[in-house]
Amino acid sequence: MIGGDSAGVAGWSITVRADTKVFRNGEFIMGFTDSFRMGQLLRYSLVPPVPQDWDLDRFMATDFIAVVRDCLRDGGFARNDSGNESGGLFLVGIRGHLYRIDSDYQIGRSVDDYYAVGSGDEYACGSLHSTRGLDAEQRVQLALEAAAHHSTGVCPPFHIVSSDDVYAPDGSVNAG
Repeated sequence: MIGGDSAGVAGWSITVRADTKVFRNGEFIMGFTDSFRMGQLLRYSLVPPVPQDWDLDRFMATDFIAVVRDCLRDGGFARNDSGNESGGLFLVGIRGHLYRIDSDYQIGRSVDDYYAVGSGDEYACGSLHSTRGLDAEQRVQLALEAAAHHSTGVCPPFHIVSSDDVYAPDGSVNAG
């Protein structure tokens, strides 16, 4: 389960966006922060490979990231600074696992089984930690509300994407 807010922030300005920061792409659910362009590429241009029956972490670090890098580069989003390529920050849920993809394309999985990214991430993580044991959708909703209450870069309406076979066990939040 991945939730996201609707804030588009540029400096002191905020726009409530109609396009969502969370979505499904094939078997994957995703949520992004920072650049709506990156989110558009991940949502509409990325053709993710199908995981094989081997190590999912290995698949994500190799096959999945290779396709993401190509997609962001071809879409004009990836940056190359003196040979150091960078993308953006986003979350990916697949087959009960939640991954954080950082701008250097590393994958991460937390032992907590939840993540939050964006300007309200610390508030959302605090909420997710303190609501262990509650229903996953309720936890994500509460985390988004906490982030919106404490961060000027987070605002409703909130969107939550889930799937019976693709979810983070405890929830994840894209807060800002």
